[in-house]
Amino acid sequence: MPPFPTKRKMKRFSLRYLEQKLFVISVTLFLILFLSTTCLAQTSEQSYTLLNQPDGSKTYELTISITQTLYDYYQSSEHQIPNYNDLAKFVTPSPLEPIANDLWTIYSNPEDFANGVLMIAHQIPYQESMPQKYPIETLKENEGDCDLFSYMAASIMKAGGLDVNLLLFEEQNHMAVGVHLPETPKDSRTVASYFTYEQKRYYVAECTGNFDNGWRVGESPDLLQGATAQIIPLDAVDEDVIPDKVSSSYSSPQDSSILLSVSTEFAIAQNDIRIMGSIFPSLVGENITLYISTYGSSLAKLTTVQTNSDGFFSHTWISPPGGIYSISATWSGDAEYIGSDRTISRIVIIPSQWLMMGAIVVFFLIILLIVILATRGNETLNMEPFQDWESDSPDF
Repeated sequence: MPPFPTKRKMKRFSLRYLEQKLFVISVTLFLILFLSTTCLAQTSEQSYTLLNQPDGSKTYELTISITQTLYDYYQSSEHQIPNYNDLAKFVTPSPLEPIANDLWTIYSNPEDFANGVLMIAHQIPYQESMPQKYPIETLKENEGDCDLFSYMAASIMKAGGLDVNLLLFEEQNHMAVGVHLPETPKDSRTVASYFTYEQKRYYVAECTGNFDNGWRVGESPDLLQGATAQIIPLDAVDEDVIPDKVSSSYSSPQDSSILLSVSTEFAIAQNDIRIMGSIFPSLVGENITLYISTYGSSLAKLTTVQTNSDGFFSHTWISPPGGIYSISATWSGDAEYIGSDRTISRIVIIPSQWLMMGAIVVFFLIILLIVILATRGNETLNMEPFQDWESDSPDF
């Protein structure tokens, strides 16, 4: 029969267990409150081949880079759609403006511009996707289906100044873009297909397909011949405009970097926290977007600041009531440099009312520690023999 524990053994066991618990709690609090994590996110790049015309012989290589923070911003945005007209919110021209600007350097008319956008869409691998996604997500993940390609193509076209809408073929479970052109498409190899909306012709721009023999503006797949489309207008798109954009270049852009720090990572609510950093190369007047989020919440824009002549930026943040926050700083880059971003993932803001509670907890922990130490010093005086224990166990 195993020996029955004595009081001394049980007392030592309870003391040891209590000490271990205090140690674990102390280490956990230390890791949470005092150790921050600063991480440099990976900027993704995708390259696309463009022709000067659908049958052109001159080629261009367009490189598009997307920072992780810009991707996280859209990934954490609302993706639900109460009705079909809400699909328009996935058309986001603002962050894709650099692509449109670069396309206009090689195209001279709206038709060629629209066909250039389709060339980009036709090079992205087709993969059915649920739920809906924003163009930034599609470009970074490098896959999508007809609706995701349509959101992306419509965003670039709209960023380039074209009048476009979405064409939803509900019976065919398909989507395309409608492009208004000043004249009938000249490069269409078939009779140009179009839909009329507000007395204007919107020519079909089919975004699925392949680069070698992709659809051109005005050409329509057999599936859509004679089909009825629900037109989703984009003239009143209420875009959540942020200053961050992709970077776009025909050359091989160089890497950039960004540094980020805060005046304190442990603060009392409503106190000022200074956010500081710099970019390399040290460019003046560049927009740096600061984002903030708490655990489990979406990424929200905090503010936009500009770099000085040394590439330095700063912002004074009046901390919120309380919580654990992360702060991200991102630079979109330019034609010569890809964008970069950095995140401080743990800034602890203590609510004012917690200070008194914390002081009380610390006080009782100190008292408990004193009691443990005092008890350990006197435990030999409190030992009792084994015979003092009463047991109902039978004698052997």
